[in-house]
Amino acid sequence: MSEQESLKSSSVRNRGGVQRVEGKLRASVERGDYYEAHQMYRTLFFRYMSQAKHAEARELMYNGALLFFSYNQQNSAADLSMLELESLEKSGAKVDDETLEHLAKLFSLMDPNSPERVAFVSRAIKWSSGGSGKLGHPKLHQLLALTLWKEQNYSESRYHFLHSSDGEGCAQMLVEYSSARGFHGEVDMFVAQAVLQFLCLKNKTSALVVFTTYTQKHPSIEKGPPYVQPLLNFLWFLLLAVDGGKLTVFTVLCEQYQPSLKRDPMYNEYLDRIGQLFFGVPPNQSSSYGGLLGNLLNSLMGSGEEEEGEEAQEDSSPIELD
Repeated sequence: MSEQESLKSSSVRNRGGVQRVEGKLRASVERGDYYEAHQMYRTLFFRYMSQAKHAEARELMYNGALLFFSYNQQNSAADLSMLELESLEKSGAKVDDETLEHLAKLFSLMDPNSPERVAFVSRAIKWSSGGSGKLGHPKLHQLLALTLWKEQNYSESRYHFLHSSDGEGCAQMLVEYSSARGFHGEVDMFVAQAVLQFLCLKNKTSALVVFTTYTQKHPSIEKGPPYVQPLLNFLWFLLLAVDGGKLTVFTVLCEQYQPSLKRDPMYNEYLDRIGQLFFGVPPNQSSSYGGLLGNLLNSLMGSGEEEEGEEAQEDSSPIELD
């Protein structure tokens, strides 16, 4: 038997062994022996890990978590979900779509109000960055955003959409968010924040997509451009100016639309950053974002500055944190 055939045969035997073990564990859960089954899952996990059978350990934990979720055993399911993450972290597993979908599935089944869910998503995002220092994989953020949108947790969904490359999904969520929770006079502000934050993340493509999709699909926005709402006209001109890169255009635009920009004190802070990224404006030395405002900007944009003379890259991935 060749080495390749031997490895294949070994893999088949291991899979058969995992299936037999899963059958016994499933029977325990179905009998209601939740504690005993949970402890057996943990014992087998550490046994597989000690034998460097990382794939088998992950498969067992994922299927076990799904089983416990189906019986509404939230604590046991969350524990096995964390063990799957532990295997990913310790084995140096590479990020792939299937694994990201598994993590998002587990997240979607967790109690939205549980502290375990917060811990799980934090570790999952960190692992998905692949050691790049970026704030998680865009695909994972998109999947998390979709789950939170279904739960009508719009603010958290928006955060994750910002770190994905799904501008269209973000816009559709914002249309629903604005219609369900916002005042009629705020329809322009929902998209303004998203456009400005996408630009602060150097993601011109998603900024344009979220603006175009939102203004086309929102039932309270008349067809444009130009638009009835001055703030929407500002955003439209800003997106054109970002492509042109002319500082004089950017400066005049910000001056002309100051009445609209004063509606939210954050707008000018975002525009300071956009000026640095796309128009070569030097950082304002007299305003080193402090306090609550500084924390918000740092969490959104990170503290890494562009090197002098380096052109801002069109990049849909989240930028680095401290």
